[in-house]
Amino acid sequence: MTDSPTEPFDAPTGAHGSTPSKESESYTHGHHESVLRSHRWRTAENSAAFLLSSLHDGATLLDVGCGPGTVTVDLAGHVGGGRVIGVDASAKVLESARELATTKGVTNVEFQQANAYELPFADDTFDVVFAHQVLQHLSDPVAALREMKRVAKPGGVVACRESDYSAMTWYPDSHGLTEWNELYHEVTRAYGFEADAGRRLLAWTQDAGFAPEQITPSAGVWCYSTPADRQWWGGLWAERCIASNFAVQAKESALADDVALEQLAQDWLRWAAEPAGWFAVLHGEVLARV
Repeated sequence: MTDSPTEPFDAPTGAHGSTPSKESESYTHGHHESVLRSHRWRTAENSAAFLLSSLHDGATLLDVGCGPGTVTVDLAGHVGGGRVIGVDASAKVLESARELATTKGVTNVEFQQANAYELPFADDTFDVVFAHQVLQHLSDPVAALREMKRVAKPGGVVACRESDYSAMTWYPDSHGLTEWNELYHEVTRAYGFEADAGRRLLAWTQDAGFAPEQITPSAGVWCYSTPADRQWWGGLWAERCIASNFAVQAKESALADDVALEQLAQDWLRWAAEPAGWFAVLHGEVLARV
């Protein structure tokens, strides 16, 4: 399936009335290597465990906002002879996804550029529609959920998982990480996105037209506490603070300058060097039956 010319979704006007770039419209973090390094770590087991028991051989599955495709390719192995399609707004990141599928010899997965608000598929197409860490980066997550519901078959499932930045916790206490978390909320708010999506996921799913009895809510956690995990997590966030699209947006919205962002990067590195350092990311999850 070839790439669609579909552009990223229309986003709200940027901070202070400016018009954000296409990348900032579609994704707060952008696609800096520090971001993709995090995405490539994700697997079906650590990012979609709540969904796996709902999969079956022969199922058709759509992964909305698939990024570099590590979860998508893993999910393809859980549906036997089924068909999996991953879509993303970024044509560049989809090239990496296709390369991964080829390298792993996975032949029942395809990738296509698409708009999360206007999925290029007919009604009632997929047994499973999955989105991981996507709704928090959309200006209208309920509209996107309605679109996911539209392309899911009757009896199928829409499955979503979203982190919640206010629920993130760490040790030891760090004024710098607290400032980073506050700045992240300010930046996403300035661009019309919701950093605390995890706690809102159940409400958004109901607003999208799913009845409460159709929804199974849950929560999941990522925890970074080993020396290797701390170096990896702290290091990639140190890079994001100065080099990713998050840094661009923080400066475009006049919420931080290069000096402040460099200080936050150093704070992340200091946390990563703590022998007792611990960081947990809480996620809201929903399985919504159509």
